[in-house]
Amino acid sequence: MILVFLFWFCALTMFHSYVVFPLLLNVFSKGKKPNSVIFSSTDSDLPNVFLLMAVYNEEKVIKQKLESVFSTSYPLHKLHVYIGSDNSTDKTNSIVQQFTSVKFFNYEGRNGKPNVLNKLMLEVESITNKSTDVLLFTDANVFFDVNTIYEMVKHFKNESISLVGANILNKGLRKDGISFQETSYIQRENSIKYLEGLNWGTMMGAFGGGYALRADCWKPIPEKFIVDDFYLSMNVIAKNKCAILELNSVCYEDVSNEIENEFNRKTRMQAGNFQNLSVYWKQLFRFNAVSFCFLSHKVIRWCGPFFLLLAFVSNFFLTQLNVFYQCTFLLQCFLFLSPIIDSVFKKINLHLSLLRFASYFIIMNLALAKGFFVFVKGVETNAWNRTERNI
Repeated sequence: MILVFLFWFCALTMFHSYVVFPLLLNVFSKGKKPNSVIFSSTDSDLPNVFLLMAVYNEEKVIKQKLESVFSTSYPLHKLHVYIGSDNSTDKTNSIVQQFTSVKFFNYEGRNGKPNVLNKLMLEVESITNKSTDVLLFTDANVFFDVNTIYEMVKHFKNESISLVGANILNKGLRKDGISFQETSYIQRENSIKYLEGLNWGTMMGAFGGGYALRADCWKPIPEKFIVDDFYLSMNVIAKNKCAILELNSVCYEDVSNEIENEFNRKTRMQAGNFQNLSVYWKQLFRFNAVSFCFLSHKVIRWCGPFFLLLAFVSNFFLTQLNVFYQCTFLLQCFLFLSPIIDSVFKKINLHLSLLRFASYFIIMNLALAKGFFVFVKGVETNAWNRTERNI
């Protein structure tokens, strides 16, 4: 009975996070409308926006990024761009300095993105009006549309909203890697986060590539923290303020295609996830929409590798009971072997989408497991190397 309980508890918990929870969000959202208390694009009282960006060796994309920023429909006299270079060793610094309206800071040594953002905030805190101004965080490889900034900032007329995330769309899809699978994952995340915000204002973590934050909700990011976007998002929610995603605030990002690069990135992010859990674990015990979304959307998935392992081990011992458990065990064996099978097929230029999805799922969960042990061992640095994408 213990083995039966373990198997079904793990299987149904994962099923809830990946299938039931998104379905419930759709059901709860019926009849609900997005925030309508917004600034008009011609309002004279549109807030000042301080765009903060940490960069490291972004010579391939930084010029295009800044051109997309300054092509905005948002009033340029209300847009203030601050860039901190984490001791870039390529042409990034010289390219940024060509944009005379950018406030540029080159920091010595490797500090890590969160520490660069902390340093940039020290530069702007004294000149921001915390009650009205907006901070906008973005990455160098995420390109803006002409209305990206306005579509985020318009919501800050509603005083209950303190964080607005952008809608990240992916480019550069290729069938020979994981770009389709990664894009499907991101699009599903966009949908889930939008519905969380629509239902309760509890979007579980903005995408770091583009999100806006009320200046009075800034909180310095702890040293060696990795996932700064989730840290700041949860800080807003913990203060009983709303975090939402705006679908019309579109950003474009090239997606990763190489499984090794994405494995390393997911490992790093998982270590950061548990750093955040160590700070915000009390939110699980509020027994409201916050705890429901936090548990269903994030914590269960972070613990997914352990649920998968427990389900597999318990199922192994249950195979002696009946044919059903023998079939579920064979299915799990196939799932765990899918990365090897997919690798063999890839060598003969055979790309099966469903097989690639299964392989992607297992490899990403292996990355999550590795990231957990990185967290347990202790994060030594949050300095990062840029992930190569299909630029």
